[in-house]
Amino acid sequence: MTKYDLNGRAAIITGASQGLGLTIARQFVAAGASVLLCARNAADLEQARTEMAAMASGGQIVSALAADVSRKAEVEALTDKAFGLLPCWDILVNNAGIYGPKGFSEEVDWDEWVRAIEINLFGSVLLCRALVPHFKKNRYGKIIQLSGGGATNPLPRLSVYAASKAAVVRFAETLAEELREYHVDVNAIAPGALNTRLLDEVLAAGPQKVGTAFYERSLKQKEQGGSSLDRAAQLAVFLASGASDGITGKLLSAVWDPWDEFGGHLEELCRTDVYTLRRIVPKDRGLTWGEK
Repeated sequence: MTKYDLNGRAAIITGASQGLGLTIARQFVAAGASVLLCARNAADLEQARTEMAAMASGGQIVSALAADVSRKAEVEALTDKAFGLLPCWDILVNNAGIYGPKGFSEEVDWDEWVRAIEINLFGSVLLCRALVPHFKKNRYGKIIQLSGGGATNPLPRLSVYAASKAAVVRFAETLAEELREYHVDVNAIAPGALNTRLLDEVLAAGPQKVGTAFYERSLKQKEQGGSSLDRAAQLAVFLASGASDGITGKLLSAVWDPWDEFGGHLEELCRTDVYTLRRIVPKDRGLTWGEK
């Protein structure tokens, strides 16, 4: 399923019971990794664990723990379980996320808006805080954050999703700089428009909640199949492997970026700000004003 080798590596994957998280877990196990799967729904998670265990070969560990990544105590329980299974963990995939409330920013339920921030942003930060000391001690690690279109484009009526995903990317860029000297790579993935439960939520909400244009785009995506889950998972495997060592602080599109050719551009990737969030100034658009 993948040309990148994860033999001997161990990964914690959140949101791993369905959709992209489940696809990433499948490809990690196929590439040789041991995995600890995390999601909130215990029944779905056990089904995923059973499937992954059947795929695993000798020496691979496949385990799971139901947890809410936005709760500090549950994150601590997850990491305790991880280090009870293996002394060394190399990879963290922060995939857990929700759309949150849909509608105009001033009208949606405030508690639901805050809850989405807790899951999408605080959840990834809490797990990074829990694993970073381990990575720093080993002077190696891979942190993969799942972003999305909300990080790079306004999403009217999905304000908390857009805000939280933009924050996830800037956090990844910042953490990458903090960890550069420890050889811990931190990157974010924009997986593309996927046909998962999030798309079903948008369609169920209807045009009155998400807006006619976004609803019609989503309906068309549903009919045409959307972006490939496998392609996004393959990018996650690449970023978890030794083939991506030194690539850090980037937001990479699984669909549009030639990431499987990055091996020939490592020096340029390490010394430039390509594939990062940056402010657009007038000269970037061919305008002659606005410069001092």
